Amino acid sequence: MQTNPEVGRSIVVDGIRTNYHDVGEGVPVLLIHGSGPGVTAYANWRLTMPALAKSFRVIAPDIVGFGETDRPQGFRYAMDHWVTHVLGLLDALGVERAHVVGNSFGGGLALALAIRAPERVGRLVLMGSAGVPFRITEGLDAVWGYTPSIANMRALLDIFAFDRSLVNDELAKLRYEASIRPGYQEAFAAMFPAPRQRWVEALASPEAAIRALTHETLIVHGREDRVIPLASSLRLIDLIPRAQLHVFGQCGHWTQIEHAARFNELVTRHFLE
Repeated sequence: MQTNPEVGRSIVVDGIRTNYHDVGEGVPVLLIHGSGPGVTAYANWRLTMPALAKSFRVIAPDIVGFGETDRPQGFRYAMDHWVTHVLGLLDALGVERAHVVGNSFGGGLALALAIRAPERVGRLVLMGSAGVPFRITEGLDAVWGYTPSIANMRALLDIFAFDRSLVNDELAKLRYEASIRPGYQEAFAAMFPAPRQRWVEALASPEAAIRALTHETLIVHGREDRVIPLASSLRLIDLIPRAQLHVFGQCGHWTQIEHAARFNELVTRHFLE
């Protein structure tokens, strides 16, 4: 019997065995996680999925290279291939169009998805999102440069959260253990090697393409985010024509966890309008 909540359903997408969660009924909503060490869709969206599933069909995959999804030998981790994986998942599930929520790295991926396949995306939510150039923060450099240890994981959790009550040694131990599952760290280390400023640029979409988006977009950011700077979302609100911005004070990079109820309400309202 499966007892690990991070393991959901399994489907083969273009030869890649993909782990995903699929809950609720109605209009599909795709949740795309961030790029922290040991990240999984469940860890990222555990407080979001049940709330959105009251109104929507919620699909939350582990993107190729992360979580319980395969890490194919020789696979090149790059935006084009991540977009292809997401589109392949939607095809495999028979989903023609979905609203999309992207967190951090996942925001950059959601933005690229909307640009490259606009007909497959309904409304967008970009949370603490990559997708435009910025000078890499010490926090993001530490996240992408993580080497496995409980102390290093605890230090990263302190960077992610404004609310220190969310961070403890037990959580650090759990996330450290997740980061050292077979193949996890090897794939993660291969994605964002130093110097890391280039990977910020690699996750960015062309400004002209962002300006051409027609999707209704909700941009969400934590004011005290030490991983992706608030300036990134301020640039996105300048570029995206049909956009609104919500900034949470006393909030780090974990908006969906630190302000879960209000975040879920904002997203639900945005998709129901």
